[in-house]
Amino acid sequence: MANIEDLVVENKRVLLRVDFNVPVDKESGEITDDTRLRAALPTIEFLRKKGAKVIMMSHFGRPKAKEDGTADRSKYGLQNVAYYLPNLFDKYANIFFVEDCIGEEVEEMIADMEAGDMLLLDNTRFYPEEEKGNAEFAAKLAALGDVYINDAFGAAHREHASTAVIARHFDSQHKAFGFLMRQELESANKLLIEPARPFVAIVGGAKVSDKILLLESLLDKVDTLVVGGGMAYTFFKAQGGEIGKSLVENDKLDLALTLIAKAKAKNIKLLLPIDSVAANAFSNEAELETVRSAQIPANLMGLDIGDIAAAEFSAAILTAKTIFWNGPMGVFEMENFANGTNAVAQAVVEATNNGAFSLVGGGDSVAALHQLGKAEQVSFVSTGGGAMLELIENGSLVGVQAIG
Repeated sequence: MANIEDLVVENKRVLLRVDFNVPVDKESGEITDDTRLRAALPTIEFLRKKGAKVIMMSHFGRPKAKEDGTADRSKYGLQNVAYYLPNLFDKYANIFFVEDCIGEEVEEMIADMEAGDMLLLDNTRFYPEEEKGNAEFAAKLAALGDVYINDAFGAAHREHASTAVIARHFDSQHKAFGFLMRQELESANKLLIEPARPFVAIVGGAKVSDKILLLESLLDKVDTLVVGGGMAYTFFKAQGGEIGKSLVENDKLDLALTLIAKAKAKNIKLLLPIDSVAANAFSNEAELETVRSAQIPANLMGLDIGDIAAAEFSAAILTAKTIFWNGPMGVFEMENFANGTNAVAQAVVEATNNGAFSLVGGGDSVAALHQLGKAEQVSFVSTGGGAMLELIENGSLVGVQAIG
């Protein structure tokens, strides 16, 4: 694999796989968060200044694709991204958009490109062959370019045509990672390869089943594992606790006990929330009561960690030299149940200021950081929650392997 800096790209057609799967307003279709667009800028600008013809490919949402590439283009097309992109470049930038990603019109527009021009192709998922990793479809995409660069970390865990299969059509001197992809991998390696100790991981969210592989993997790496959010109540019930109406996965009780035993056998500190903010309904207006997490009354449900747990979790985080955070501590979207997540975020920021390396990955924890205005105060915020989790779980990603 070549480094992007070493590729010969002047006047070359460079196929750049980006992740422009950005959140949009359901009513207007307007982009509500341009983080992923801005994250791609360093690679795009580098290629432009080198005189490349930059051909950008991305998926967007989950359209019901048809064999001829038709779908609900008004809802899933990248036209709103195309309209938005000029805001991120200087007034001399030439940005074009085509409502397809293969075919005669695409080929004609590429033929008309000049050095430094940018062309955004439409949603690759308009073709079902994309998600199937179809070799013929990948070959059609590959034929559009002389060089392939993957900067879409958020899609690097998928064996899709435009992420993994396409890369195999280019030799090692004509493909590379973009700067964002490289930064994601380098950041992950700080967790996976000889992390500075103590290493503290914070895992939250609703279900143990969503994080089984992550939890098992982390127990081979960390010194302290902090578990919060709805998944914590499965651990409490497994140990005989009373959890009221709290979320629980009864089919994962044995797994929870296995994870507890594994942590003990490895001498890993496993922290569960001692207390919880409980309510009689899943509502911000519900009556609140702080109770012991293993002694929740039958009519209540735990919706956030309590002050004692927040203090204990924060103290553990402040000892860390390496931190990984995935998942909120409660229903942070509701103000009355956001205190635990806020406390964890503040502790991660403070530990980072004290010299720890902190990586935040996963949509909800990233959203919480942005909501608190603290995203710039941690070491690295991953743009690909699912990809980052799979990388930590397995140590590699199919889209990474395809590049080399």
